[in-house]
Parts: sequence; C-alpha cells; structure tokens
Amino acid sequence: MQAVQSPEVNSLAGLSGSSTELPDFTTELYKDAYSRINAIVIEGEQEAHDNYVAIGTLIPDKAEELKKLAKMELKHMRGFTACGKNLGVNADMPFAKEFFSKLHGNFQQALSEGKLTTCFLIQAILIEAFAISAYHVYIRVADPFAKKITEGVVQDEYLHLNYGQEWLKANLSTCKEELMQANKANLPLIRSMLDQVANDAAALSMDKEELMEEFMIAYQDSLTEIGLDNREIARMALAAVV
Repeated sequence: MQAVQSPEVNSLAGLSGSSTELPDFTTELYKDAYSRINAIVIEGEQEAHDNYVAIGTLIPDKAEELKKLAKMELKHMRGFTACGKNLGVNADMPFAKEFFSKLHGNFQQALSEGKLTTCFLIQAILIEAFAISAYHVYIRVADPFAKKITEGVVQDEYLHLNYGQEWLKANLSTCKEELMQANKANLPLIRSMLDQVANDAAALSMDKEELMEEFMIAYQDSLTEIGLDNREIARMALAAVV
C-alpha cells in the first residue's frame, strides 16, 4: 500500500530550531517522570511489534508486509531504550505494562474473535495517532539525543498509520459498523491514559491539553482519509469526551 507522508513531518526541522525553553534534564523530578514516560514509549513500540505480527495471522497474504512494519517497531524500541540510558534513567516497565493493559486486553479479545477492523483501529489508528501526536509535542522539549531519535521514529510511524488507513478505506463498506463500535469502546481509553500521565508529562514540559488536541487532530484526519463524512467523524470524536 502506498503511504503518503504527512506534511507535518517536513516541519520537524523547523521545530528543531524552536525557541521553546527546555526543561532541566538533570533534576530528580525530571528523571522520575521520564522513567515512566520512557517506559511507555518502549512498551508501546513492543506492543506495536506484537500487534502487527498478530494482525498478519488474520490476513496471511499480508503477513510479510506486516512483519516488516513490526521490525521497524523493534528498532524504535531500541532507540527509546538508548534515550533512557543517555539520561541515566531506568524505565519503569511494570508501570508501562499496566498503562497499556486495557488497550492490550481489547486488542487480544478482538484478535481471538477475528475482528480485523477492531485490531486495525486499535493499533494502526488509535495507537499510531497517539504516538505521532505525543512525539511531535515531545520533540519540542526533548534533550538533543532523544530529539534526534524521535524525529526518525515519527517519520516511520506515518507509514504504519497510513497502512491501517488504506486497509480500512478499502474495506469501509463492510467494516463501518464494527469501526464505530470499536471506536466507542477504545477511544475513551486514550483520554484516561493521558490523564494518568498528565503530571509526568508536565514535568517534561508537555501539556496534557496540547497532547489531546494534537491527538484528536491526527485521529480525525485519519478518519477523513479512511472515507468517513464529517457527521460520522463528529459522532466518533464524541466518544473521547462522553
């Protein structure tokens, strides 16, 4: 499937020259918060790897393509692990596993029931849009080593987001009802996840409302690409606030 690079990727160079005041990366407050945020991105990339491999079991003819996407996620995981080591921080992986547990459980249930639409929505749309929006905000306030790593990762993530978009777009006539149901069950989890780490994000100079705004823009743009109309997108977006 042809992936279209987001124009936002091309603006990253401009962000690198931003005058945004950076936090003090050496404080205990920063490192404590970073131990959880870093763990979340490491676990998120591991979950993504496992999820893409799992999706390939539902569409065997696309399994090799999905394995290639999965391998990219492992590369990202290694990069973010290096970011923590660079700051002398040990990632709090038990926290991160619990953080993803509800989305993980919903994905596994959908996988066991053969609900490919739900699996794509959770991994290739919700999680990828969540990651892309968070990475964009983080790049503005990251330490130089992590900024370079994250800029490379976010470009790859657009390939994954687009892969899910293209599959859902091609199958929209038969999967729309399941898409709506899956959205209602899973989109609210994103807000609760952001609420859970709001204080840690603030310690890294990342504003919760900005993170949610960036996510909703990326998510609604994705729904537009899939082929949903404005009324349908508005109905789906309401699930984040009700």
